[in-house]
Amino acid sequence: MAAAAGLVFPFRDARWLPDPVLGPRPAVRTPQPVPLVIDNGSFQARAGWACPDPEVPGEPLLRFRSLAARSRGARGGAGAETQVGNDLGSPEPLRWLLRSPFDRNVPVQLELQELLFDHIFQRLGVSSQGCVDHPIVLTEAVCNPLYSRQMMSELLFECYQVPKVSYGVDSMYSFHHNRRQDWPCNSLIVSSGYQCTHVLPVLEGRLDAKNCKRINLGGCQAAVYLQRLLQLKYPGHFAAITLSRMEEILHEHSYIAEDYLEELQKWRSPEYYESNVHKMQLPFSSKLLGSTLTSEEKQERRQQQLRRLQELNARRREEKLQLDQERLDRLLYVQELLEDGQMDQFHKALVELNMDSAEELQSYIHKLSLAIEQTKQKILQAEVSIEVDVVDSKPETLDLDPLGSEQSLEDVESIHEFEPLFAEEQPEVEKPVTTVEPVFNLAEYHQLFLGTERIRVPEILFQPSLIGEEQAGIAETMQYVLDRYPKEQQALLVQNVFLTGGNTMYPGLKARIQKELLEMRPFQSSFQVHLASNPILDAWYGARDWALEYVNHEEGWITRKDYEEKGGEYLKEHCASNVCVPIRLPKQAPRTTEALAPTKVLAASVGNPCDLA
Repeated sequence: MAAAAGLVFPFRDARWLPDPVLGPRPAVRTPQPVPLVIDNGSFQARAGWACPDPEVPGEPLLRFRSLAARSRGARGGAGAETQVGNDLGSPEPLRWLLRSPFDRNVPVQLELQELLFDHIFQRLGVSSQGCVDHPIVLTEAVCNPLYSRQMMSELLFECYQVPKVSYGVDSMYSFHHNRRQDWPCNSLIVSSGYQCTHVLPVLEGRLDAKNCKRINLGGCQAAVYLQRLLQLKYPGHFAAITLSRMEEILHEHSYIAEDYLEELQKWRSPEYYESNVHKMQLPFSSKLLGSTLTSEEKQERRQQQLRRLQELNARRREEKLQLDQERLDRLLYVQELLEDGQMDQFHKALVELNMDSAEELQSYIHKLSLAIEQTKQKILQAEVSIEVDVVDSKPETLDLDPLGSEQSLEDVESIHEFEPLFAEEQPEVEKPVTTVEPVFNLAEYHQLFLGTERIRVPEILFQPSLIGEEQAGIAETMQYVLDRYPKEQQALLVQNVFLTGGNTMYPGLKARIQKELLEMRPFQSSFQVHLASNPILDAWYGARDWALEYVNHEEGWITRKDYEEKGGEYLKEHCASNVCVPIRLPKQAPRTTEALAPTKVLAASVGNPCDLA
């Protein structure tokens, strides 16, 4: 960060390139269809094949934002068009039309989720008309609600006819992908994403779902908070401070302070501020109106504007004159009917004109004739004034007094009195022509200075009260989770504190977690903090590793037979999955009252009401 200190960083404003349509690969279908791995994240969806063939890339082939927008359709009759992910190009022009299938990190809008699946299958070359005959490995939220899993299973089995599906937690997949030989099976996972942050205890390689905790803060809240701060700081650039640019600032220019208060004290120093401030350059136009125009060009522009106004007024007067003339001809025709004695037609015409008598008709004719004469006079005056302007635009020569007579003192004093009135009409040619420079640096005016905002925004992960949230931060939540275990298990959990998720890529996060653990753990106790090798893609890589290992096993796979027998909320557990919590329906009492005789029912109704319970 020090190397780029004091530099100006332009916004990239990169447009999303549409995803290519990949053709079907023979290697993913022979000898049997290979699993399709989908990391269904609330910020970004990633999809690819879990194929051991080296010809098939072992990385996600599709990466796009989990967004969809339906255009309103053209006026020419074209229907509305739905665009998904990278096909949107840029989210800002469609910000108010964007829709996501997620509420926090849980998919709830299944019709939008179906659009995302259609996009994935189409771009990967999978025909989804009859059925999708590939097994699906899909990530889901921690402690995913049964209703959400039920709807997802219904969508996959009923709509796409998939043979089998497996659900897993993204952070658990990332943990197993990064797990080394010397790592213990116990861990405390801190997973921070776009919408939520989770603290997940792992015992003996399995998720302890009872003690998982969620913080409703992530990258989305940080981007909105940064946008609000900069819009208050720079109200003149309110529209230019967009969420996409705020996300770019968070990804590339923010960091987490190891000691927040101490870092704020450093920023109070002018020298530290000048050496560490990041200046974000907004796009602007360097052309200022009038800044590079000479006096002759200004005069010519004024004359052109005046000429356009005169032509516009002349056109309007001619149109008005034509309308008034037509009205006058109509009234004169009605008057001729009166003079010819055609009274029936005359009275009928008066009714059409909404008039009551011949006197009113004469009054209208007189007023309209005057208005026409005035309009003709104005047109003539306008033509004369244009000719005068053309003649006066030529330079005039001063008339010299042939007699050389001297002016009287009174004439000179009267001229001096009127000089201020004609000061504006002094010829500008006599003044030296200079280029008007702006009184400020235009590029600097369109710059956003990022000072304490670089550490203030990511700090909401540890202090949610900065944005008014009554929640615990990461450090407090970690302490709360650890306190739910005996001291022996606490020591095992802190030996492998694992950080994953796209929101953990802030520089300084690992050092901050180590400092917080040092403060909360007992004296001379040991702990280790590890950061995922690729916090964004490791969840997909871990799901791919699991699919390659267990593709021919029954563990973790939900078949169509399981779905039909046990319901859509059913889950087969594996090393990276949630815990299966079956729905426990209350047992209904046997309906014996219907078999009783009517007399017995009547007797029971008049008896003690408590007996009916």
